[in-house]
Amino acid sequence: MTKRYQSVKVNFIMNFILTISNFIFPLITFPYASRVLGASGVGTVTFASSIISYFSMIGMLGVPTYAIRACAKIRDNQRKLEKTVQEIMLLNIIVMLVAVVALAITVISIERLNQERTLYLILSSTLIFNVLGVDWLYRALERYSYITIRSIIFKFLALLLLLFLVKSSGDYVLYGAIGVVASVGSNFLNFINLRKIVSLKPTEKLDIRPHIKPSLTFFLLSVSTTIYLSVDTTLLGFMANDEAVGYYSAAVKLKQILVGVVTSLGAVLLPRLSHYHEQGKHEEFNGLVQKAINFIFVIAIPLMVYCILMAKDSILFLSGQSFLPAVLPMQFIMPTVLFIGLSNLMGIQVLVPTNREILVVYSTIVGAVVDIVLNVLLIPQMGASGTALAGSIAEFSVVIVQIYFLKDLIITLLRKSSITKVVLVTILAGSLTGLFRQIVSINPFVNLMLTSVLFFGSYGLLLLLSGESFIQEVCQSLLRKIKYRN
Repeated sequence: MTKRYQSVKVNFIMNFILTISNFIFPLITFPYASRVLGASGVGTVTFASSIISYFSMIGMLGVPTYAIRACAKIRDNQRKLEKTVQEIMLLNIIVMLVAVVALAITVISIERLNQERTLYLILSSTLIFNVLGVDWLYRALERYSYITIRSIIFKFLALLLLLFLVKSSGDYVLYGAIGVVASVGSNFLNFINLRKIVSLKPTEKLDIRPHIKPSLTFFLLSVSTTIYLSVDTTLLGFMANDEAVGYYSAAVKLKQILVGVVTSLGAVLLPRLSHYHEQGKHEEFNGLVQKAINFIFVIAIPLMVYCILMAKDSILFLSGQSFLPAVLPMQFIMPTVLFIGLSNLMGIQVLVPTNREILVVYSTIVGAVVDIVLNVLLIPQMGASGTALAGSIAEFSVVIVQIYFLKDLIITLLRKSSITKVVLVTILAGSLTGLFRQIVSINPFVNLMLTSVLFFGSYGLLLLLSGESFIQEVCQSLLRKIKYRN
């Protein structure tokens, strides 16, 4: 009997709701946590999480990405699906046990980590939950409604626990535990529910060998990406202190949310671009990439400039007066919103669909090397600001490498893009907002509300008047929908 799956439209809506919840949750929890725990408490948990991420990367061995593809191919064959799930889980368990042992030895051996062994013990549970949760199976079967609902429930539970349990700066271990509940707590329900989908009792001889090589391919990309994303926090924690990590954490919190907005188009583009490449539809492929580039410039550049202008009010609103040292790091890290948007497009939406994912690995390795070298040079003199500056330069180096790989395509599309109009309009909107901010100052929240309306309102109006193609297409599409409904 053929299984029935939810429509693409329903999956898109549920995935969109999940994405929005991932933005809203930190915006609610971080301001509270930063004020209660201070820079040192937040920094301790952030540093520990960065250490855990390395061992989680090892323990997962590229399984999540590979397993989605492997299970999706055979999801209508129950026998093959059960055998594949059992084999991948067995492989995952073996590798994860090695990672847990390695983590235990590391924490015991390094005094800095051993001092917080309770925190590391709690955070290490994410490794086990990641294996038990088999989130990759639910995604392969397109159970997006289930994924979204249980994720939101556990985020809401974590929010209540945070508000009721975290009351002083000494409660940072509880804060770490609540973070586990928010991120992977629902994986426990996944495991309980798993038996309704597949049997965990092997009926055939299991063979994990066919899954090792493809998992290692995705593991290589995972290694380069994880090191690239986590090395800054790790080096800052070792070379400076937890307080510096706390300031850096506050600086990057808003950046992470904005990056999610700028790269949100990727989930929609990837399958369509893969289809165009497979069908040899090069004009359609290039046309869609051109639209994506314009989308990134139109969205990322104003967000980046506004947050640089309003960094002080943003930090005061999100984290409070004690986090003012995070203002300069936030200003230094904001260019990455644009750079990550471009590298995500070129890497995940162009190189991967055209079967050149190894070039993505090369570019992230370059970024990781640049990030490490600059962090080592800048942290002693600049602390968290040095880490933020190193991060922006590293992201820029990734963009440069990927432009080189795709020079025949990207340089032509960049010349056709709207970047000149966007930059000029952003400068005008930014100048107007900067002048207004010098005249009017009430409190951080009101300042942000007033300036955001002025900045983005004037930006959108000026861009529309300039005849920018992306904005005109959006407006025309909205007008057509309104006429159709009427």
